[in-house]
Amino acid sequence: MQKIKYYLLESIDVRIILVAVIYFLSAYFGLLLAFRDPITSPVWPPVGIGLALILFLGVRTWPGITIGSLIAYMLVFWLNGIEINIGTIQSSIIISIGNTVEILLGRYLMIRLVKDTDPFTNTYNTFVFLIIALGICLVGSSFGTYSFYLNGIVTKEEFISRWFFWWIPNVTSVLLFTPFLLSWKRKFSLQITRRTLFESLIFLFCLALFIVILRYETLAPTIEKSYPFLIIPFLLWLSFRFNLQTTLTGILITALSAIYITIHGYGPFVLDTNENSILILQIFISVISITSIILSSTVFERHEAQLTIQRFNETLETKIDERTKELNDEISFRKRAEDKLKDTNKQLRKANVELDNFVYKVSHDLRAPIASVLGLVNLAKKENKFDTLKQYFDMVGRSAVQQDSFIRDILDLSRNSRLLVDRKKINWLELINDTFDHLKFSVKDKAIERKININGRASFYSDQRRIKVIFNNLISNSIRYSNGKDPVIEIDVKINKTNANITISDNGVGIEKKHQKKVFEMFYRATDSNAGSGLGLYIVKESIDKLNGNIDMMSDVGIGTKFLISLPNLKK
Repeated sequence: MQKIKYYLLESIDVRIILVAVIYFLSAYFGLLLAFRDPITSPVWPPVGIGLALILFLGVRTWPGITIGSLIAYMLVFWLNGIEINIGTIQSSIIISIGNTVEILLGRYLMIRLVKDTDPFTNTYNTFVFLIIALGICLVGSSFGTYSFYLNGIVTKEEFISRWFFWWIPNVTSVLLFTPFLLSWKRKFSLQITRRTLFESLIFLFCLALFIVILRYETLAPTIEKSYPFLIIPFLLWLSFRFNLQTTLTGILITALSAIYITIHGYGPFVLDTNENSILILQIFISVISITSIILSSTVFERHEAQLTIQRFNETLETKIDERTKELNDEISFRKRAEDKLKDTNKQLRKANVELDNFVYKVSHDLRAPIASVLGLVNLAKKENKFDTLKQYFDMVGRSAVQQDSFIRDILDLSRNSRLLVDRKKINWLELINDTFDHLKFSVKDKAIERKININGRASFYSDQRRIKVIFNNLISNSIRYSNGKDPVIEIDVKINKTNANITISDNGVGIEKKHQKKVFEMFYRATDSNAGSGLGLYIVKESIDKLNGNIDMMSDVGIGTKFLISLPNLKK
């Protein structure tokens, strides 16, 4: 089947034969619609059908028009009782040439002026098509009338009237059949909806009412004469409510019905002579065809404009949504950048303040022990007593220990700011015992009671170095500021899958309320007794922040201090 279809479409010979056969059959159909005295058709279908065929199948099929026209007019001569001779053959050839030129000219003008084989997509192209229809039919009617005149079939006095009655059927054919055939190039879809069903019922009701009224003798003559006016609202309804194929089908049915009833001698178009009947019938067909085509193209153009506006609105809404999203993303990005900048500025201000304090403290706390050592060395040089020298050496040792402790605090602070978090599994008991063992030399004669409670079997991962720094500073502070009698340090660790809650409490001297909010600041000392570097709790806070944890403190003077720490489990 596909091969046959391909052959029919690609073979030029087959297409020429196809055009010739269709042209001849359409001519024969036109003769069936003709009045018998004389044989004159109100519409000549081959002209409109031939133009559509050339537009569909291509200009190379033009010989089919000539062949079909030649055979068709030989048939016309024969049916009109005209003898077939050299003159009639000559006339048939001239008419065939005129019909071929007529259709080829129509195709050329359609391509050049309309530039589309479907001219009914907008009102402008529709009017151009109508003008082309009126113009090209001048060619065929002129060739045909002149050929009759040459062979004596038409006299000089009859030339104008015969030319006119040749031109009108051709125009009517182009207006009736060409749009109908071209419209089927569009995609056709028949959708049955409640609206179309309701309108169809109204149409059937009006048709039934029209038939019923025709049965009444008093109303029948008036209704019969009013047919051209009564049919117009229905054709307008088709143009406004349905597609072009449906509209032109309605026009074609209306025109053929009007021709049929007029041929049989009844209806509103039957006048005193056949010529007058044909003329008024042609005028009616042309008017309803032109009106419906223009209205249909206008409705189609408006519909396409609405679809274009709708698509434009949808595209515009999409672009607005996209642009809004981009703006929101840009605003969010700028807000994040602004927040990051604020945070950076805050950190820079904090770093500047800490740097100023750091420079001042380092210059003071590093030089002070050195100055003490130098002064004690000078005194020792002048002293000969052993006991006094021993005191001087003890003082030198304390200064060295103080300086060493300060340097270690600075190193811990530097490591915390520079090093990345190193995730390792934490052995809490081992880490706490190592810290106490490391600090045992600072206990001196104090008997520190340690209470260690570790609850939870979940594996906990964090930075062991930083946690050791945290325990070292907090436990050393508890030792340093113990109350001197029965000092107790209690460490409670509760572990689960998400975090570790650590409590380190002592029964030391405590911290006054006025100092509690500042103890985590750099170089802040709540007391001058046993004064350290002022970096210990600051380092603890910075290390806990680095681990994304938090720390709170509760302290009462003379009762003790408790630190509450929460650290997240960094297990991957």
